[in-house]
Amino acid sequence: MQLHELKSIKKRKQRIGRSGKRGSYSGRGVKGQKSRAGRRMRPAERDIILRIPKRRGFRNMPMARNPAIFNVGDLSRALKSFAQGSAPLTLDRALLVAAGLLKKNFSGEVKLLAGGDITIPLRVTGMRVSKGARKKIEKAGGNAGEPSN
Repeated sequence: MQLHELKSIKKRKQRIGRSGKRGSYSGRGVKGQKSRAGRRMRPAERDIILRIPKRRGFRNMPMARNPAIFNVGDLSRALKSFAQGSAPLTLDRALLVAAGLLKKNFSGEVKLLAGGDITIPLRVTGMRVSKGARKKIEKAGGNAGEPSN
């Protein structure tokens, strides 16, 4: 037996759409996009994407950080152990960090609000104070510094 005498065991693929044994339409049906040669159907995902409205515009996050806010009543409770007699306690960032109320690397503003009652006198430096908190601090015998705009 020679190489050219071997019978091929490879079965030929049926070429659809060229008449022959399958009939005139060859299993493709009559007319329409699916019956044409070289057809390209758009995927359903594409239609879904086109239905979604385009989002326009882009905004970066604001550069200014939100201030750390403390109520005077909460400070009064947290700083009771730092107070010594009737002398005013100097309230600044270092004291807030030492009391564990503010992170050491916090770089934003600190603001005091008037929530709660204050019992210890405070001398506030380096932070913003609301009008109500200023009144409560001064009533307790402390000093809230100069009002800032």
